[in-house]
Amino acid sequence: MLLGLPGTGGPEVGEGTCIAAGAVVIGNVRIGGRVFVAPMAVVRADEEGSAIVIEDECNVQDGAIVHALAGTRVEVRRGSSLAHGCIVHGPCTIGEDCFIGFRATVFKSVLGRGSMVMHGALVLGVEVPPGRLVPAGALVDSQEAVEGLEPVPPELEEFRRSVRRTNVELAERYARAEQVE
Repeated sequence: MLLGLPGTGGPEVGEGTCIAAGAVVIGNVRIGGRVFVAPMAVVRADEEGSAIVIEDECNVQDGAIVHALAGTRVEVRRGSSLAHGCIVHGPCTIGEDCFIGFRATVFKSVLGRGSMVMHGALVLGVEVPPGRLVPAGALVDSQEAVEGLEPVPPELEEFRRSVRRTNVELAERYARAEQVE
């Protein structure tokens, strides 16, 4: 469901993007091309002065929540994956080619390009440099915690790329199916 609010102009959705049945996109939201927003995902920028931008080839998987508080912005840059049940809460910037795992939460933070936040981790009020791994279940809420993060290992980089590829293919397949009907 796409829902606009007076004064926001409503959501904008790019070419080849699929907003699945049961997903909700509300307010001042701009979604690029070849994005897959899965069932039960919520993308909500309905508070005064809030905005969400999800760039091309991203995916917002089942049950994920992206929300921008009043006067804040959430940016999800090109090629990033927001896995099942994660929460990305603004103000927040998710860099290009990032991955946020199942039930992970990112709030008031910036993730550098290629960073991965694994399942169940909590990232609060920090800036994570490019290419860093937040381990499953970790709490990263201080500069000291950020400094201890290791680089993303090659096998997880490949995992991240495969998730992106799969979801771009899903967006394309669903978009083609909608054109046939």
